[in-house]
Amino acid sequence: MTRITLLMAMVPFVLITILSCGGGGGGGNSSDDGSSGGGGLIVAANCPDNDGDGYLDVICGGADCNDSDPNINPLIREICADNIDQNCDGSDKTCSDGGAAAHSSLNWDGSPGICLTCHLDQAEDVYASTHYQWQGETPYMTHGPQLQGKIAGAVNSYCINILGNWSTCGNCHVGLGVQPQATDFPSQAQLENIDCLICHQIEYRRKKVAGIFVPDAANMAITLNEAVQTVHRPTRANCLQCHAKAGGGDAVKRGDLALASAATADLRYDIHMAVSGGNLNCQDCHAVRQHRFAGKGSDIRPTDLDIQIACSACHTHKATGRGHSSSAVNRHVARVACQTCHIPYYSKDADDSTASEATETHRTWLSTSSAAAPFHPDSTRARNLVPKYRFWNRYSENYLLGDIARLDSATGAYPTSRPEGFVDDESPASKLYPFKYKTAEQPILDATGQLIALDTNVYFATGDPDSATSAGLVNMGYSGNEAYNWIITDTFQLLNHQISPESEALSCSDCHGNSARMDLKGELGYHLKASQSQVCSQCHGKEERKDFKDLHEEHVEEERYDCSHCHTFSRPERNLR
Repeated sequence: MTRITLLMAMVPFVLITILSCGGGGGGGNSSDDGSSGGGGLIVAANCPDNDGDGYLDVICGGADCNDSDPNINPLIREICADNIDQNCDGSDKTCSDGGAAAHSSLNWDGSPGICLTCHLDQAEDVYASTHYQWQGETPYMTHGPQLQGKIAGAVNSYCINILGNWSTCGNCHVGLGVQPQATDFPSQAQLENIDCLICHQIEYRRKKVAGIFVPDAANMAITLNEAVQTVHRPTRANCLQCHAKAGGGDAVKRGDLALASAATADLRYDIHMAVSGGNLNCQDCHAVRQHRFAGKGSDIRPTDLDIQIACSACHTHKATGRGHSSSAVNRHVARVACQTCHIPYYSKDADDSTASEATETHRTWLSTSSAAAPFHPDSTRARNLVPKYRFWNRYSENYLLGDIARLDSATGAYPTSRPEGFVDDESPASKLYPFKYKTAEQPILDATGQLIALDTNVYFATGDPDSATSAGLVNMGYSGNEAYNWIITDTFQLLNHQISPESEALSCSDCHGNSARMDLKGELGYHLKASQSQVCSQCHGKEERKDFKDLHEEHVEEERYDCSHCHTFSRPERNLR
């Protein structure tokens, strides 16, 4: 199997350590005749895998020398001279291995492939990753080809598609400016196009010259020699320089990520990343294997590393159904995601940030308030937003370039991303999650009903939506004179960050007391299966009217009736009758 195919097909795995237990103090090795030497093979019992990396702890014969860090196990490639034994071989590899000088004595020689001398394997891994290819396998998309991504048909309600504007969209690519090429074996030029410092040196700055990124030494706080001598694992700030600015600016796209996430001490803003709180790095949750990262939102098509991120990896007892002090909350953990209660609001402002962390809620390409180039479409931004709630079973239907757009009668808009899942979904993965909801005004081709990938390069230069749409039609293979109209698109984006302190988690009344936050009976499917009088008369006559809480406790907690007695769905995992 070629390198690209191999890495794109990586899936989670579990290794069970087999212990050889010989008798009488012998080593337990098999004898020449094939006998077991009196020992036999047994599987290590109750051996932990605390970091979920598939390797068992060395304390009971496993191979994981640090079972609290998923980035340390025998599969991980060693990073030289960082005082960490990544591959559990008993020592830290020195950078003199293979004939290269240690980082501490390196000097920047100006060549784009300076890192390849020692790190060719790592460069090949990066080349095969979603961060470089901008496409990848899509096991959780419900339609479309196997490979999808920014560079392979993805359409959203922000800049629509990168078609025609690699020069600007590629500013957040981990390359030096050349577009990626998905081939079985990367060329030397493609490997040299990888910009290692963008992720591994927080003081690194770059600028574009004739379409190619070069170091911007004048705006760096350290020299280029110091930069290569002090490379490090990516910090939050490294990741956020792109991920926080997706969509055209700080906090614009995701709604739960902003540049403030790098250094804020505001616990209410994000208790996990606040330096006064968990102070977690991205990799603490997003497991890494050979430069491939676990984790993706519902609107992101490729799966870079198919390992599910779960809150229970750290908060192990909270997922047991006994981890909360309230029995009512414990009953919800099987069908309500942790984020639903612990992200009561998103697009919050950090108390110690002077910037605005407001996120974009609507964008129109029909007008611009910019006085000169680059012209940006007008947009509406807001903060302290209540999420939209939907059931999600980890699958999504996302619009691809060339699809026929379909109007969603429930929202009155044309979807670019929808989480799959319903209240009656039998999948155990289906839970209620919080989402950012965003709309945009975009062009659609009259003849086919396809969304048009407006050429943002033309728009940024002219501010003219008609010229940009005409250029977009040509990019898509149509005549620039085709008839088109403007419609509203919308998208749902999973929220995972900006976790609030425990004291601010939602209470029962926030969801069950009224429909201001979530419409349980309408949008979410908790309506009665018939009129209230018909449902109640199944078992008894006229009864005293009770509020929801008392009514629910009497029928479910006391009498143990399954949901299907009153609703159109069941909850078999609760063992009701």
